[in-house]
Amino acid sequence: MPNTKSAIRRVRRVKKQTRVNRIRKSKYKNAVKQMDILLKTKEKDKAKKYFSEFQSILMQVAKTGIINKNTASRKISKISKRISTK
Repeated sequence: MPNTKSAIRRVRRVKKQTRVNRIRKSKYKNAVKQMDILLKTKEKDKAKKYFSEFQSILMQVAKTGIINKNTASRKISKISKRISTK
């Protein structure tokens, strides 16, 4: 239990931050799953259309620190290769 006023405010703030982070992480995971589904079903044209949105979502999440920037870049690069080769 928090004992001071500042500790009580901090608990409140952490709860709010946790909610926001969960939403962002969910958005990221859904984007990765959606792209994976599009590539597995051989829908290359839909995957190409979705790629810019996918890239945007990953970079937004990386910017806020939910995932590392290098991780986002690596995933974008791998997906880009899969789209161009298939």
